[in-house]
Amino acid sequence: MTGLGMEWYLPVIWSLLLAVAIAMYVVLDGFDLGMGILFPFAASETEKDQMMSSVAPFWDGNETWLILGGGGLLVAFPLAYSIVMPALYLPVIFMLLALVFRGVAFEFRHVADTSRFLWNIAFAGGSTLAAFFQGVLLGGFVQGIKVENNAFAGGPLDWLTPFALLCGVGVVAGYALIGCVWLVMKTDGAAAARARARAKLLLPAVLVFMGIVSLWTPIAFPRIAERWFTTPNLFYLAPVPLLTLVLAYAVWRWLEKGHDNLPFFGVIGLFLLGYVGIGVSIFPYLVPPSLTVWETAAAPASQVFMLIGTIFMLPVILGYIAFVYWLFRGKVREGEGYH
Repeated sequence: MTGLGMEWYLPVIWSLLLAVAIAMYVVLDGFDLGMGILFPFAASETEKDQMMSSVAPFWDGNETWLILGGGGLLVAFPLAYSIVMPALYLPVIFMLLALVFRGVAFEFRHVADTSRFLWNIAFAGGSTLAAFFQGVLLGGFVQGIKVENNAFAGGPLDWLTPFALLCGVGVVAGYALIGCVWLVMKTDGAAAARARARAKLLLPAVLVFMGIVSLWTPIAFPRIAERWFTTPNLFYLAPVPLLTLVLAYAVWRWLEKGHDNLPFFGVIGLFLLGYVGIGVSIFPYLVPPSLTVWETAAAPASQVFMLIGTIFMLPVILGYIAFVYWLFRGKVREGEGYH
């Protein structure tokens, strides 16, 4: 491979790795954040214990992908990191603080007695705010970042727009949906029945949010309209929204027919289709709408060095995740737990 070839291929490889890391985080941490969003609606403390036990073996490992995504951005695309972070510092800080509150509450709630209700509030609030600010980060990124002379040239509140706030609320609804179908799959009895009923309410709401964002982005951002609605792209990309509608209908039918596992995997499919739509809208820009993955990439030697380590570590992480999910397969029944 020539030097020029490496300079082209390595940023593409790293952008795909980052995309995979973010997708894994959204799917895996999404269901336990969603469970936290649903926490205030549990019927009893016993049901809350059952809900927390369903994610206890998984939740902390799920956030490995967030670290990989952030670390990979810093190492492989330092220029993008130096621009994106100042532009989105506040929602990033708010998200991390919410995750800290949620993590502490997860562990302390189990041993608390008189203060358990406070840890319930911290857990639900941390989960909801973390999901909301992840959506705000997404909206702030998609709408674009002001850049001059390869540096962030905007203000600290540029991200605070109606579009970003809508994305925040949409992600909360989406995580709540995946939390519902996770509980359908991993719990039984009244907890699973209530989760199934809530999933039927949340599914149309999530589709509405997806539809609004899908219409808003091409109307507000001409670069995205050009990507989706010019030929031949229009014909290539038309299956994405069509598949989304078909899969949403399938999820609804699976919920109606009493399936336990299929709704969860169907909702994951909906998330991934939405993710593909976002990727199509912004690639190859890593700092929309001005800097591409090639313009923000680190030196090829740095990318190769970190890629070698990633190639060795990624199978270990995937193997560990597969082992844990296999080991703790099956439903968590009322009164059971892993603590």
